[in-house]
Amino acid sequence: MALEKISVDDAKKIASKVGVKPAVVKGTSLLRFMKNKSPNLEEISWDKFEDILKKNKLAVYASGQWMKIMRAK
Repeated sequence: MALEKISVDDAKKIASKVGVKPAVVKGTSLLRFMKNKSPNLEEISWDKFEDILKKNKLAVYASGQWMKIMRAK
């Protein structure tokens, strides 16, 4: 299955199903999805997640329930 660009709303649905939350690497604006608490990650709101995506020209791509954050095509 190929990666397809998805909306933030679709990312929220997948995240809810697989138990991940939006996060940034502490002290940066590097986006990640986190499953468990980590000393290196800080959970953020979906609104902040979307703002950082737009600011950095990024998008969420998915294949099934697997998601990746990459440069928007």
